[in-house]
Amino acid sequence: MIDIQQQEAKLIAIGNMLSKKLSVYAIGGTALMLRGIKNSTLDIDFVFDKKRDRDEFINVLKKLGAKDSDTTIIYGLKNNTPLMLEFDNCRFDMFMNKVITSTFSDAMKERAKQIHEFSNLIIKVADPNDILIMKSATSREKDLEDMIAIINKSHIDWNIIVEEAKEQIRLGNETAIMNLGEKLEKLSNKKIISIPKEISNKIWKLFSKQVKDKAKKNK
Repeated sequence: MIDIQQQEAKLIAIGNMLSKKLSVYAIGGTALMLRGIKNSTLDIDFVFDKKRDRDEFINVLKKLGAKDSDTTIIYGLKNNTPLMLEFDNCRFDMFMNKVITSTFSDAMKERAKQIHEFSNLIIKVADPNDILIMKSATSREKDLEDMIAIINKSHIDWNIIVEEAKEQIRLGNETAIMNLGEKLEKLSNKKIISIPKEISNKIWKLFSKQVKDKAKKNK
C-alpha cells in the first residue's frame, strides 16, 4: 500500500531515469489518486500502447531495484494480464492496451485529458467514466468501493458510460454491459448510489438486445 507522496516519489525517480519522453495511461487506483478521489492504492496500474515503451519502462524499474512478480498469484490464468514488478512497498501492473476483459479503447485514450509530467515520464490519466466501466468488470469488494467513490466525487456522464459499454462489446468484451448493469443495480438497490432510471433501463435494453442477437447467431 502506498500513499500519494510515495507514489509521486516513485514516479519522479522513474521519470528521471528515462532517457527520453515516454507516455503511459494511468488506470485503477493510480488514476484515482492522481484525480484526488482516493489517498492510497495497493498497486500502480499503467496501460501502454507501444511494446518498446513498456520494455523501456520495465528496464528502468529494474535498474531502480524492482523485482519480477508472479502474475498468476493475482490474476490466475486470465487473458490480457499485465507484466508485474514489485518495487519497495508496491506493485507495478503494466498492461498492453487490454486490461483483462476490457480494451483501453481509442475513445478512452481520447478522454484521458488530465496529464502529469514527471521529467521524461508523461502520465495521461483515465477519465472517471472509463475507470468506472473497468472497475465494474471485477468482483473485488475494493473495486465496488472505488465505484462508489468515483460516482460520489466525480461528474459522471451516464451517456459516456453507456456508449463505452457498447464499444467494449464491439471490441470483444461480451460481458461489459452485463457486468456494468449488475454492479450498478447492486449498489443502487442498497441505496448506496443513485442512477437515473432511464440509464438503468437503457443498459438492460442493450443487454437484452445482446442476448437476442447472440441467440440468432447460434441458430
